[in-house]
Amino acid sequence: MKPFIFSILAAIATAPAFAQSPPAVDKLAESELPSLLAMYKDLHSHPELSTHEERSSAMVAKELRAVGCDVTENFGTYDKPNLKGYGVIGIMKNGSGRTVMVRTDMDALPVQEETGLPYASKVTTQNDEGREVHVMHACGHDVHMAAFIGVARAMQQQKDQWQGTIIFVAQPAEETGAGARALLRAGLYNRFGKPDFALGFHDNAQMQTGHIGVTEGYTYANVDSVNITVRGVGGHGAYPHKTKDPIVLSAEIINALQTIASRENNPIDPVVVTVGSIHGGTKHNIIADEVQMQLTVRTYKAEVRDRVLAAIDRITKGCAMAAGVPADRAPIVDVPKDQFTPATYNNPELTKRLVAVWKKALGEENVEATDPTMGGEDFSEYSLADHSIPACDFHIGAVDPAKVAESKKSGNPLPSLHSSKFAPIPEPTIRLGIVAMTDAVLELMKK
Repeated sequence: MKPFIFSILAAIATAPAFAQSPPAVDKLAESELPSLLAMYKDLHSHPELSTHEERSSAMVAKELRAVGCDVTENFGTYDKPNLKGYGVIGIMKNGSGRTVMVRTDMDALPVQEETGLPYASKVTTQNDEGREVHVMHACGHDVHMAAFIGVARAMQQQKDQWQGTIIFVAQPAEETGAGARALLRAGLYNRFGKPDFALGFHDNAQMQTGHIGVTEGYTYANVDSVNITVRGVGGHGAYPHKTKDPIVLSAEIINALQTIASRENNPIDPVVVTVGSIHGGTKHNIIADEVQMQLTVRTYKAEVRDRVLAAIDRITKGCAMAAGVPADRAPIVDVPKDQFTPATYNNPELTKRLVAVWKKALGEENVEATDPTMGGEDFSEYSLADHSIPACDFHIGAVDPAKVAESKKSGNPLPSLHSSKFAPIPEPTIRLGIVAMTDAVLELMKK
């Protein structure tokens, strides 16, 4: 009997501690869960790629209208004129007072799901390059949308507790880093008002359910995409001395780029330079004319970002020069401006204020101070380049506590975000998202 009793006690110990949260919030979250779980499973089974969120956005718009929001659909302007904006803006007014923005993302990823869930995605579609791909909510944006609607319902039912205006933002294309920028370019703040605070959340694939995590200051990194075309002089594989081999040169460049972090950068300033894609050549015995490489570059400080990007250009072209590549065949290094995502900065004063609320509502042991990561998140755009809008983006635990404990004990990693095997535990994750975000909004908009 002892193991049985122990397991019961363990389950009680790891259950979400919402007892100190306002009773109305807990009760509302619990009452809305059945319909929100059905919505979550529907969204999970019908994921849509970035800039194609037609069905998801329509569902969110319908739900926001149901709670009395003034809703604007198909909002957003991309750099590419052929892309349609599927942003949804819901305005909930309740007299005069502060304006708070609450944001969710909606897009999924080109991943084939391997979770084994009964509601697993079986969707395939053509991507923007015309290739047939599987689609999966491998980053939890489906659970975000469900919790987001739960927050809207909770705030509508508690209008006696707050005053002001809530801007509910359902954002497309987070995974490409273009969605937030598209909404701002379309005049998000000019048309709907500049918020006093901006709030967002994200499920966490390494954190147990019932816990939230937050970082003061920088929490996500600058993200740059870099495209490098390494050009050589092709020819027959049997006569390499008559060519300038771009594949060999690419290998040298890849190794040399690693010295940026190890030898050119202050070790206490985080830098990641990853070559995620390399393509060149067509046949065993042909030396190609060129190789295409794609890099992701992560930094925090603006000056570090500038220095790293300059070093990539210098090292790439220097390696080519050392290999004797003619000047007219020098590598082309392109850093697309429209693919840059700035670092996400959690306003320290705002974060401290919300942490105090969450510790009271959830229990101190369930609120974690998390380390910043080198991941990217275009939620950063909403606080503007000068961080003039105080913002906070926090983590929601999404993993079975027993699995988290086992992973720590065994050293075997848990499925990460973007993994084909990742899926949040829906009920506690959605519930916590509703409670934590609603408590935060009530704190900022209380009468």
